[in-house]
Amino acid sequence: MKTKNKLFIISGPSGAGEDSVIEGLKKFLSIERVITTTTRKKRSDVFAEDPYYFISKKEFEKGILENKFFEYAEEDNNQFYGVTNEEIERVISSGKIGIWKIEYKGVMTVKKIMSGVVSILITTQSLEILKQRLSKRGESEEFIQRRMDYAKEWLKYKDIYDYQVVNYEGKLDEAVEEVKGIILKECGK
Repeated sequence: MKTKNKLFIISGPSGAGEDSVIEGLKKFLSIERVITTTTRKKRSDVFAEDPYYFISKKEFEKGILENKFFEYAEEDNNQFYGVTNEEIERVISSGKIGIWKIEYKGVMTVKKIMSGVVSILITTQSLEILKQRLSKRGESEEFIQRRMDYAKEWLKYKDIYDYQVVNYEGKLDEAVEEVKGIILKECGK
């Protein structure tokens, strides 16, 4: 598939359903996911194929000094997250539609240094729904409160996105279809 824009950002606060939307897109589009490098520990309860490269803080800091990262940030959990230049090149040269999941600070950075990237914010219909989704995961109250505070901060920056898609409770297929439509439109299909 020839595309006008090959890189799309899918972003949203924890619990909005970005990973579920990305998984849903795989049924319809030939996509290549940008894999983030992180210093956080691998979770045992996430997808079988965790969408991260896991490295130590020492390795990450060395990569920063060697300018290996296209973008990176230290998040509210005191862990580093970033994408290497090599990873961006891998995805762009794949010939597939690149899907990049990053948070709002990363979106702001990418928009400054790379043109043609389309950003899509995935949200829920309310913060209460977001909280319910996090609670269903069995997270601690402290974790949920931190994520909710971060979600409120995140939503202050919703205008930096090119598109916003609401992932209504029980209607994931509709959110996937809407995101697919955006991608096809932006690719000139």
